[in-house]
Amino acid sequence: MKFQYKNNGFHQPQRGGALAGLLVLLFPVLLPSLFSPLSHASPSMFSEWNPPKPRHLPLLKSALQNKNEVNALKPRHFPLFKSALQRQSPHGKQSGLWTPLVDQGWRPCVESAKAPSLPQKSRGYIQVFLDGGLNQQRMGICDAVAVAKILNATLVIPHLEVNPVWQDSSSFVDIFDVDHFINVLKDDISVVKEIPEEFSWSTREYYATAIRDTRIKTAPVHASANWYLDNVLPVLESYGIAAISPFSHRLTFDTLPMEIQRLRCKANFQALIFVPHIRALGDSLVSRLRYPSTTDRALGNEELWETTGANEKQEPWKFVVLHLRFDKDMAAHSACDFGGGKAEKLALAKYRQMIWQGRVLNSQFTDQELRSQGRCPLTPEEIGLLLAAMGFDNSTRLYLASHKVYGGEARISALRRLFPLMEDKKSLASKEERASIKGKASLLAALDYYISMHSDIFISASPGNMHNALLGHRTYGNSKTIKPNMALLGNLFLNKSISWSDFEQAVVEGHENRQGQIRLRKPKQSIYTYPAPDCMCHV
Repeated sequence: MKFQYKNNGFHQPQRGGALAGLLVLLFPVLLPSLFSPLSHASPSMFSEWNPPKPRHLPLLKSALQNKNEVNALKPRHFPLFKSALQRQSPHGKQSGLWTPLVDQGWRPCVESAKAPSLPQKSRGYIQVFLDGGLNQQRMGICDAVAVAKILNATLVIPHLEVNPVWQDSSSFVDIFDVDHFINVLKDDISVVKEIPEEFSWSTREYYATAIRDTRIKTAPVHASANWYLDNVLPVLESYGIAAISPFSHRLTFDTLPMEIQRLRCKANFQALIFVPHIRALGDSLVSRLRYPSTTDRALGNEELWETTGANEKQEPWKFVVLHLRFDKDMAAHSACDFGGGKAEKLALAKYRQMIWQGRVLNSQFTDQELRSQGRCPLTPEEIGLLLAAMGFDNSTRLYLASHKVYGGEARISALRRLFPLMEDKKSLASKEERASIKGKASLLAALDYYISMHSDIFISASPGNMHNALLGHRTYGNSKTIKPNMALLGNLFLNKSISWSDFEQAVVEGHENRQGQIRLRKPKQSIYTYPAPDCMCHV
């Protein structure tokens, strides 16, 4: 039906259409239950109208009560809420949370006992092609340094593949300070930014078109030094160049000479630093976390800046970095239930099939079994309850380091209620400052990594490459890092009748020795996650 406009207004059908349009807009408000499947299946749809309900409401109510937010949510389970009201304030124990780790008797130790020995003549050029996210690529770069040393070869600055999930084409020089990298390693191996003209044909596109004699595709996971000497060295000697792809996790963590292990440590903890503009932006955001008034000045609120004063007039705040690691990939990889109902399960199953073509299948275990084994990532609400039980309160400054959170703001809302001083890149940095890293997942991750390294405490909601990399890096610097006890928390959250006091006690006791204490690396464990004793010396 066509609407015809006249000077006296719309015809009657038009008025009916307008009313119908208004009813369409009001349906989700008047009948929210009809729209709940849609909001779970597609987190962006109607998320403001129908956010998912907290899965652990009694614990959330108790934690909120402790934060002096009695009216934030009306309790649904009054006995549990009443018990939480009677518990003591955590302020007395919170001070201990910020206490730095005691000296554990370990020091960074990355220089080889032997004098640095750059070979007089290189046997050829080594190229590696690295996939994965920032932290997986970082480990691959350090392994490539070690392989170049094993072979007495010259390393070409590694090629970073385009990430298939985030479509990020950032190169090594976009992320890392290449001149610093070369300079730190100059006495150990030769590194060049580009291959010489005579090898200009050796490109990523060249190897993608056909089988090439100079490409090694058969490097096994955790290959030994001897494997490289037996299989890659002959290619180098014959052609003067060898390209290894794929390369992730292609060097063992065991049975290597100490000088090779120490070189990997040197590459990871000293040679790899981010480009200057990432470090500068990171320093600015750290300053704004420690001195909140600077945030207002950076974002253009000069009047508030003048009334609150400059840095030198303030005591610096302490802050926690929380890496949520609750993106859609993480949720799809697990077979856990996150409270979104059948619609969410269907949406994740379709996404899993689309991205991995069925290679990631539904688990043979039930959700309860997976949680009791500690194999389910913590939701924002659950990590918030963990922090609250440990004694962090609503005065805690929290920096959220994460890629896009699955479920958006609706999923984060419970965490934000617990920690209203929570910040992220968007809230701390101006639009102009964010412009240089917008849409570049690797640079966004690099900024989060840098801020995480400068925080008083770091905690990740579940194990992963960033968690592992920062655990190792902060261990190297003797910084406090809380490592959640996933199995304990899984079982606690399964107990729907647990009281707040029992939950709080179990959390505190279960994390006493999970706050950055040195753990010596065991066989097959990563040197980048557990740097002692390979990268550190006991004194």
